Amino acid sequence: MIETAALFLPVLTATTPLPAAAVAPGALVPAVALMQSAPVSAETAGGSAPALAPEAATSGAPEAASPPALPGGATEADDALIDGRRRPGFNKELPDKVDQTNPGAVSAPPPEAYYDKYDGEGPVGALGLDVGVPDRWRIMGSLCPKKDPQTGARDRALFTLFPKLEYVCHSTLDPFHHSLLKGDHPLSKGQRPGFLKGDDWFFIANAVSDTVIEPRTFPIPVGNQTTTRPNSIDVFGQSNSLVLSQTFIAGFSLLKGMTAFKPPVIEYRVAVGANITHVEVPERRVLYVEPSKGTTRTTGFVGLQEAFIDYHIGRFDTKRYDFVSLRAGIQPFQSDFRGFLFNDNQLGVRLFGNRDNNRWQFNLAAFWRIEKDTNSGLNDVTQPLRRDWIFTGNIYRQDFPFVGLTSQVSLTYNMNRENRYKSDKNGFPARPALLGDIRPRQYDVVYIGYAADGHVGRMNLTAQAYAALGEDRNSFITSRPAVIKAFMAAAEASYDINWMRFRLSGLWASGDSNPYDGTEGGFDAIFENPQFAGADTSYWIRQSIPFAGGGRAVSLNGRNGILNSLRTSKELGQSNFLNPGTVLAGVGGDFDLLPTLRVSANVNHLWFQNTRILQVLRNEGSIPNSIGWDTSVSAIWRPNASQNLVFRLSGAVLHAGSGFRDLFAQEGGGSRYYSVLANATLAF
Repeated sequence: MIETAALFLPVLTATTPLPAAAVAPGALVPAVALMQSAPVSAETAGGSAPALAPEAATSGAPEAASPPALPGGATEADDALIDGRRRPGFNKELPDKVDQTNPGAVSAPPPEAYYDKYDGEGPVGALGLDVGVPDRWRIMGSLCPKKDPQTGARDRALFTLFPKLEYVCHSTLDPFHHSLLKGDHPLSKGQRPGFLKGDDWFFIANAVSDTVIEPRTFPIPVGNQTTTRPNSIDVFGQSNSLVLSQTFIAGFSLLKGMTAFKPPVIEYRVAVGANITHVEVPERRVLYVEPSKGTTRTTGFVGLQEAFIDYHIGRFDTKRYDFVSLRAGIQPFQSDFRGFLFNDNQLGVRLFGNRDNNRWQFNLAAFWRIEKDTNSGLNDVTQPLRRDWIFTGNIYRQDFPFVGLTSQVSLTYNMNRENRYKSDKNGFPARPALLGDIRPRQYDVVYIGYAADGHVGRMNLTAQAYAALGEDRNSFITSRPAVIKAFMAAAEASYDINWMRFRLSGLWASGDSNPYDGTEGGFDAIFENPQFAGADTSYWIRQSIPFAGGGRAVSLNGRNGILNSLRTSKELGQSNFLNPGTVLAGVGGDFDLLPTLRVSANVNHLWFQNTRILQVLRNEGSIPNSIGWDTSVSAIWRPNASQNLVFRLSGAVLHAGSGFRDLFAQEGGGSRYYSVLANATLAF
């Protein structure tokens, strides 16, 4: 961009000189992203990490004076190393000064050469070049020739004279170049309503199209009243199914502030999601509670995913932009780095900010959960709010206990008072789950957590530990109150060798060892969405396995979840701490074959931590612990080396272990289940 501007400086200076301020480098580009990539920042984990203000640099400026001395020989903070930080390769001893000469350079015009208005005549005006520069954001766009009002095309004469000018003259819909729709420059007076005061209002629009084609197999119970195959007498029938899903998300933000250097003063944000889903299964009473409704289902839904106001209420430091903000409304929140406990868009109030040059970040938040649509998983604001509240707080410390590693301590309280029966849109009971005495359940549970994310030397590391402590007011096995005491720990270490990354993953979540002892020891989350051990490429994380025999609407695990929770669904169900727990050990690797192509592979082995609750619900004397081997491979292609176009194809196979085969005896003795995921994501 700067190189292109330099081509015009001799010509423009010789005719009608530009003001010196018009050629100052720099452009405002607010950060907007709908997807996360490692390493996870504090903002994506429910924190905030504003960029530090860059120091200005002017070519040919006089030599800077020495930093002002303070008592004791200290210097000003901005002129010294930040206390406690280490800069790789930094040397306090500066090299000798280099004097640069530029023979033939065009010097800045004198003050009397400045003008107020250009009359549009002369060789530059004849080419349609408007040299009036309204502000520094539009400096390159102002060099482009005007469009013909009838044809909409630009005059090609200037492009012939200066070929590189085409690099900066693009449509406003082009996501790879400056655009008003992406917040690359502020709204002008004619573009903003009168109540928006000031010249630093920005508008940001983004849109995402997510297409999923997913053939799969999993154990499908045969219908009780009727079946598509009358001669079938097995508990489980054919296992093949197909899911086709299309989701569109459109988001709009209006914000005030120079966000390239500091957080916005205020932001208004709205995002709407729309989904169409088609599902085919081979058995009745899988998609609907009524057998007469058949084995296919096509549904659509529109949900409000974001609607919040973010107000910047103060700054601790004017130079480093430490700040405090208050956000109220439907907003995204992730309680830890990898989404093990709570990762959702919910109605709430959140106070967050940072301190000490961004080395500390914090969150205090309260959420009132919105009901979800049964089939799309989007927020359903037409339904009454759930009697389920979440109060959470966390604090992050960078470079602790090692340089490059960020530590987080969190405290989360989930208060559930849902004392009414709730069925989903397909007619299946959602709350309470059809287990035990099926009376309404209420519980209070506190999650105490520690997390770490970053690297120690060349080793990348993510770790998470939780203790869940509280009370279940009605244990569905004993019909009496029970103490909740459950634990979970997970870690993933990886090592990079050139274009390859190798990973080791491990997870342990406690299972209940005695359903009758008045203590519930199976760990369960609030709303998990783990980015771990292959994430949704994995068969076990991607698929939900129906738990027949203990309740026809209860799943062993949840879709896009890793825990064996025995709840009706992640979206509509309640947390359940009478479960068998989960153990996972795995290896994996990412291979960047091309800058635009990555291939990943994962092999995980899974176990039930304790099968005692499964034995009680199935009335069996013993059930082995082995779930089986989960192997998967995926290819991700980004043709433009960006997140605007992402195509993914993955396949996974579950080789059932002895415990899984004991629970789900597939017709014909099959012991392998597969999942194929074709996914296309287009983002603007």
